[in-house]
Formats: sequence, C-alpha cells, structure tokens
Amino acid sequence: MIKYNFNKQLTAMVLGALLSFTSATVFANAVDLTLEESIDLALTNNQSIKISGAAQEGAKWDLATAKGKKNFSIDLTHKDGRGESFSSSKNKFVTSNAFSNAVTATLPIYTGGALESTINKAKINTEVSDLTFENTKQQVKLDVTTGYFNILQCADVVKVSEESVNSLKGHLQNVQAQYAVGTVAKSDVLRSEVEVADAEQILIKAKNSYDLAVSTFNNVVGLSLDTTVNIKDELKYEKYEISLADSIDYALANRPDGIAAQKSIDMAKEGVNIQKAGQKPQVDLALSKNWADDKFAGTDNNGWAVGLTTTWNVFDSNVTHSEVKSSEAALLKTVETAKQTKDSIQLDVRKAYLNMTEAEKRIQTSKVAVDKAQEDFKIAQVRYSAGVGTNIDVIDAQVSLTTAQNNYIAALYDYNTGKATLDKAMGVAVK
Repeated sequence: MIKYNFNKQLTAMVLGALLSFTSATVFANAVDLTLEESIDLALTNNQSIKISGAAQEGAKWDLATAKGKKNFSIDLTHKDGRGESFSSSKNKFVTSNAFSNAVTATLPIYTGGALESTINKAKINTEVSDLTFENTKQQVKLDVTTGYFNILQCADVVKVSEESVNSLKGHLQNVQAQYAVGTVAKSDVLRSEVEVADAEQILIKAKNSYDLAVSTFNNVVGLSLDTTVNIKDELKYEKYEISLADSIDYALANRPDGIAAQKSIDMAKEGVNIQKAGQKPQVDLALSKNWADDKFAGTDNNGWAVGLTTTWNVFDSNVTHSEVKSSEAALLKTVETAKQTKDSIQLDVRKAYLNMTEAEKRIQTSKVAVDKAQEDFKIAQVRYSAGVGTNIDVIDAQVSLTTAQNNYIAALYDYNTGKATLDKAMGVAVK
C-alpha cells in the first residue's frame, strides 16, 4: 500500500510538472504588448543596441588606455646569455655565462603634446559613442513604432477584407435568389461569384501581410519570430502640436548625429596635433635597478641608474610632414561632413513634417469618403433589390467602399508613423 501511494504521488508530480511546462511554453509563445512595452523590450534585446553598447564600452577603455600612457610604466627584464671572449690574463679565449635582471620605470616627460591630444581625442570619442548609442536607440524606437503600427494597419486591412467578403457573399445570395425566380440574368450570378472569389484572394493576401508584419516586429523587439503578439491598441488620430520652424530648431540643437558631427571636428583637430607632435622632441625619464652575474639567476652586482632620454627626429624622409598634411585633409573632410549632416538634418525634418501633415489632411478627406461610400453601397443594395439598380452598381459601390476604408487606414498609419519619423528626425531622446 505504501509503495502504491508513493508511485501514485510520483506520477502526479510528473504529470503536474509536464502540464506546468506545457502551459508555460504556450504562454511564452503569446505576449500582450503596448507600444511603450515594445520599445522597452527592443531596447533590451535588439542586436543593434547591443552592438552600439559594446562600441560605447570600448570607447571608455580606449580613454583609460590613453590616460595610462601618460603615467609610469614598469618593465621587468631577465636575460640569459653565453659567449666567448679573449682573456689577456689567460692568453686565450674563454667561454662564460651571463645572467642579468633589471627593473625599469619609465615616465614620459614631454611628448610634444601627443599624449595630451590623444587623451582629449579619446574623451571626445566617448562623447561621440554616447551620442551614437542614443541615435541607435532612437532608430530602434522608430523601427519598433513603425512595426507596431504596421501590425495595427494590417489587422484593420484584414477586418475590412473580411467585411468585403461577407458583404459580397450576402449580395451573391441575393442575386442567386433573384435568379432563381427569373428576375435577373445568369451573368449577374457569375459576375458576383467572381467578385467573391477576388475578394477572398485579397483577404488571403491581407492575412499573409499581417503574419509578415508580426514576424518583422518580433525580429525588431527580439522575440521569437513565431511569437503571437496581441496588440489591444488601435490606429487613431492625435494632434501633434509643433511648427516646422520649431521642429528644425529643435533638431539642430538635439540630433545626436548632428552633435556628434561637430564633436568629430574637435577629434580631427586633436588628430592634427598628434601628428605635429612628431616634429617636436620627446623626453622620457627612466629609473632602473640592475642585477648581473655569471651564475643563474644573476642576482649579484647590484646597480641602479637614473636618466633622461631626449629624442628628436630631425629627418624622416618627409614622413611626419606627410602625416600632418594627411590629418589636415581629414580635418577638412570632417568639417564639410558636419555641414552636410546639418543640411541633411534640416531636410529630414522638413520631409517628415510635410509627410505627417499630408497624412493628417488625408485622414479628414478619407473619413468623409468612407461615410459617403457606406451610404452609396446601402443605396446600391436597396436599388438592386428593388429591381431599379444593376449588379455592377452594387459591386462598384462595394469596391469603392473597400478602397475608401483602406485609404482611411493608410492615412492613419502614415500619420502615426509620420509622427514617429518626425521625432527621430528631431532627435527626441528615448526615455
């Protein structure tokens, strides 16, 4: 009895674990997300964010490296040797061993400003990497927002397509009923059947577009591509209160890539200073402690030394001069690139703003078109049922209604993604 009860409990535990695992697996394959949650998820999982973060970390260590080169460096040296030399006292060649050890501390005293410029350049580079990281976050936010609204758009298109199929099927039943009593021709039935088939094809494509939108969204936010995403939001219109002039001014002051372009000029200037340092003397302070012996490990005959070493490259076949000119050309290139970036920022903002306002206008006109198309479709149905309208009138009215609805959905999508694009063009920080 005890063994039976134990087996029974063990079986229950195993089944419970399996059920829990199965439930967890099913739950993990479906997720409810708001736009803000989607953005947070992408900022954690997106590969572009991780790559940019690694570059940001690397820039910090490059700065530490540059600072370290301005301080003491200590080297430990051990040498083992064996050689032959002539001994005048013995009047013959004598073979002997030589073992030595040394500890040397070196401190750069003067480098012509090379180390200072290297440190400054590394500092600016950390700032640029921070700006690049922020720019990457803003781009990821835009990608997530676009993908999020694309799912909503595709879902609405699927809904419109389903309504179109159902309406045409309902009309087909009406046509078949009238054909059965001889009030309409066979051609009306055939044409209506074709329209239903065409509408079903459009619905299939709409559902496929929805699935692709979800997969693309999952890729951006870092979810498994087969994850089911449940979005309970909807495409809607919310006024974006900002002028074009204010948008451009904000972008010029806040766009990360614009600020980074200006800082790159300072980096290029430090690069020129680094190359010019090669035309100046270099002074190093060296402190050393030495041991040498003919027996391993060479720990006798203690000695020490302190000295300054001055090096000045007075001729190098024009190499340093060429490097200076090359760095000055790089500086000029950076200056022109910064100007180009500034122009591109203004163009980006203008394009995004005009596209957003254009979509905003389309929302109003397409909404009116939907209302009128719905009324026209109802009238066409009533007229056909009354025998005073044609089958073509109903079909055309349905096509016009579907087109108007899709235009309205597209306008809402373009407006909402347009706002997100404008935010990115302006350089609005990711919170």
